[in-house]
Parts: sequence; structure tokens; C-alpha cells
Amino acid sequence: MTPEPLERVGHGHRFRVWRWPGTGRPVVCLHGFTGDGQDWAPVVGAFGGRPVFAPDLLGHGQSDVAPDPAAHRLPDQALALAQALNLDDFDLWGYSFGGRVALSWACAGPTGVGHLGLIGATPGLADPANAAARRAADDALAGRLLGEPLPTWLAAWQATPIIATQRRIEPQARQAMQARRRAATAAGWAASLRGAGTGAMPSLWANLGALALPVTLITGAEDEKFSGLAAQMHRLIPRARHRVLPGAGHCAHLEAPGAFSDALASLDDAGQTVGD
Repeated sequence: MTPEPLERVGHGHRFRVWRWPGTGRPVVCLHGFTGDGQDWAPVVGAFGGRPVFAPDLLGHGQSDVAPDPAAHRLPDQALALAQALNLDDFDLWGYSFGGRVALSWACAGPTGVGHLGLIGATPGLADPANAAARRAADDALAGRLLGEPLPTWLAAWQATPIIATQRRIEPQARQAMQARRRAATAAGWAASLRGAGTGAMPSLWANLGALALPVTLITGAEDEKFSGLAAQMHRLIPRARHRVLPGAGHCAHLEAPGAFSDALASLDDAGQTVGD
């Protein structure tokens, strides 16, 4: 099904939002770094015919480039998205970078989020030295992004082990994703790295115990790093469950869409695991 392109404004920023029609409580889906909202197209059906809203995050897709890294700070971007979408009762899913935005959103207080789903996501880095080192690494990566031809940078990025498993994504969907990446604006991605990278985000580890809503953590069996992080998060979040998808790496929902659909089918309308 082809999504309807919408334009929404939040905190002065223009967001492109892709909407798939449906009935029931809406689902908001946030993509990963270098992606856009249309990346969710192959798994929209997993949400059981509910309306799905998938925005292009700042610096990505057809949303504002926002070259100032300060505009990309996760708490501010979460508030901007909340204003732009203006939904009162919805489920929120995020993958990787989008998962960090989603977690920042859910931790902001009463937000209308009924269920939170995180795919290959982290609450940030609690150790200040580790966070500083990551900021430096992301700054260097952003510098290369701005200094190299985009195809050269993309080839190196997609060869990294955590991204390389995306070769499993269904060919037609993967080719469409690649075409959209090649049309991206390097300045937007660079600003996102510098303003919203893992080292730049405020650590949310201390907030996990206060999350009262049901949370589903999904990781790929071959993504050992994020499966380990999810196991730690699972122990801290009161109403969490962790599902590991076989045959998948970091981009678990797109690398193993059937297993992702099965995981969602085991949730009832309140986001609880049936039978738990």
C-alpha cells in the first residue's frame, strides 16, 4: 500500500510524515540513521491494519535539513514530533536512532504513548568518558561525511558489520532504501550525528525504572551488542519483554519481517504479551 505524504510542523521545523490508513489506535514509527519514514513500508502490515504514521526525522528524507546540530537534540526533537503529529493515544516504535528518539519521547512524561517498542536501541551512555569518546567519534564521522562524496561515505558506512547485515532485506525494499539514501543531504546527516548521536544524548539509564507503560524490546539474534543492552534494559523496565529474532542482525524488523510480525501478533491490544 502506498503511503500518503503529509506535511506537519513542530517547534518551527517542517516534518514529512508518511501515513498508511487504518482503524484503531495509531502507531508512530521512527526510522534509523540514514533512513526515512518509508523504510517501514515492508512491515506496516505487522501492525494489524491500524493507521501508521512514519515521519522523516530531522536531517533525513524530506524533512528539514536543520544544519545546526542543536536542533537535533533528542529531547527537543521528541517534543517537536509530539507537536507535529498531535496524537493523544498511540503506540510508539523506533529502530536504532529512532529508538533513542522514541525512548526520549516516552521518558518526557505524560505523552499519550500507550506502548513503546524499541528495536536495536540504547538508552545512551551512562559513563561521561564513554559519552565524550563517542561524541568525538561521531564528530569525526560527520566530518568525513561532509568531506567525501556521498556514495564513497555510504559504501564505507554500509560495509560496517552492524549495517552490513541489511543485505538480508528483501531486494526490492533494499533497493528503494538505497535510492533514497543516495538522494540524501549530507549536511542533515552530519548535523544529526553531532546533535543526536549516542554520545550527545542525555543518558536515560536512570529513567528506565520509572517507565510505567508496557515496553517491547526487539533485537536480532546476530546483534550481540544490542541484544546484551536489551537484556540489561529488560531487567530495569518494570513492564518490559524482550524478543530476539532469529536470522537477523541490527535491523531486525526488516531483516526478519516474518519473525517481527509474529512477535507483534503475540501482543494484545494493551501491548501485553498474550499468555504472560
